[in-house]
Amino acid sequence: MTSKDRMRTAMDLRVPDRVPLMCQLSFGHMLQQLKVSPVEFWFDKDIFVDGLTELRNLYSFDGILISLHGHDPDWRKQIVKIAKDENGKSVYWKNGDVTYFPYDELPEYHPGKQISKPSFQDFEPDSLPERISFIPVSQGIEFAIHPEHAYDVFVDIADKAREHSIHGEITSPFDYFLNLFGHQEALLGLIDDPEKCHRILQRYTDGIKELATGMCEHGVDAIKISSPFSGSGFISRKFYREFVLPYERQLAEGIRARGVHVYAHVCGAIDDRLEDIVDSGVSGIECLDPPPLGNVELADAKRRIGHRAFIKGNIDSVNVLLYGSRDDVFRDAMQRLQEGMPGGGYILSTACSVAPHVPRENMLVLHEVVEKYGWYRDD
Repeated sequence: MTSKDRMRTAMDLRVPDRVPLMCQLSFGHMLQQLKVSPVEFWFDKDIFVDGLTELRNLYSFDGILISLHGHDPDWRKQIVKIAKDENGKSVYWKNGDVTYFPYDELPEYHPGKQISKPSFQDFEPDSLPERISFIPVSQGIEFAIHPEHAYDVFVDIADKAREHSIHGEITSPFDYFLNLFGHQEALLGLIDDPEKCHRILQRYTDGIKELATGMCEHGVDAIKISSPFSGSGFISRKFYREFVLPYERQLAEGIRARGVHVYAHVCGAIDDRLEDIVDSGVSGIECLDPPPLGNVELADAKRRIGHRAFIKGNIDSVNVLLYGSRDDVFRDAMQRLQEGMPGGGYILSTACSVAPHVPRENMLVLHEVVEKYGWYRDD
């Protein structure tokens, strides 16, 4: 099987020739391995594409996750200057903003003028634009989506990785909602005016569906729904069912109707809502953080949902990959195979993203394990 066929078979809940391997890499880890300019890797589509394909080759992954899209080819024209220090680079923009790019982490945005979040009480849901114009990456960082180049990166990756599974990424409407008001104001809004929350969430959902449709039309094999704040460490199961599940279900149904797989990426403790996540209509679940990062045991998850959704996980990126030895990684990966491999429908992966300073030699153990022990017997 090609890597694309292997991944497709596993996502179809069938038995491939071998357990596929594919991990999500943190931005910091990618920078540490590639040793490229963090500014150029973030903004320059060609450098980003080359980096993703180089990392896939380095770790022998069966797929590539494209987490940023819509790169502006004229991004350099907005820069006044770039200053460098021992830890990263500062980009000074014409509008007075400054973005600091560490060599081992996501960028930090510093606005030139104070920006206030809108008031939930006074906000009018219909004032939201119909088209999604940015990706809410993390910690106030937004990646602008150029409308005329929204899907260029998918075309280029497809040209370079024809035999590998190509995955796009969209962000949950709930994350856009949190990003709009800030976490505290947004969570209070869920209690104070749930009807307004639903109107806002639906508005975002309609725009995200358009993005997902564009990805499907540009050759992706699967789409990840990034939903990191949907775990029990942040919202209750009741609120998950009311404010997350209905909107992610709309996304999942639209994507799967186009013959593309879709999976939910949910961080932290999700043992209480595994079945709920599958009820959203996704083809699979990623993360399933094990203790102490979360509370999911792979064998239990496989028993409960493995017949309904593929599982992508769940090696601890911090306590095993970052702080463990090669032997620790080997033992943990072998345990994941023993628990996730039977019956197919399993992709070996880290739970959440690979931490920035995970040693390369530890990551390479994963392919050694699947290549030696991950093959299914013909009988």
